Amino acid sequence: MRLTRPMLVGAGAAAVLVLAGCGSGGDAAAKVPPTATGSLESLAARVKCTPDMQTDADEIRQALCRNPDGRFVLATFSTDRGQREWINEAKDYGGHYLVGRKWVAVGDDGVVTALRGRLGGDVENGTDHSAHGAHGGHAG
Repeated sequence: MRLTRPMLVGAGAAAVLVLAGCGSGGDAAAKVPPTATGSLESLAARVKCTPDMQTDADEIRQALCRNPDGRFVLATFSTDRGQREWINEAKDYGGHYLVGRKWVAVGDDGVVTALRGRLGGDVENGTDHSAHGAHGGHAG
């Protein structure tokens, strides 16, 4: 079966929804290293996770990962354009994205912040859908 872009984005979006949650999101401005490059396995090794492969196709390789910082999705792409299209479509599902050259890590805010300390990259945020489940405010 040939994986189509909508199928791949759907799988990624499902993973984002599984992993999305309330992150601790520390405000510490950690020193950010130069953006890492390499295969999915080499990126996973840098953040000390054993990737659980979910998609292994020519266009995208995607795995679920867990390390002491938490759970996240790690994906690598064959082209910059394919990566950007995937991110743009996946961001509709919310989440936090750590973006490097031909790779992305997706998880809650605290995990993405921790991963950035090891992988470098730029943080992008998905659409915030929390308004539908907003909690009442409190003074305090």
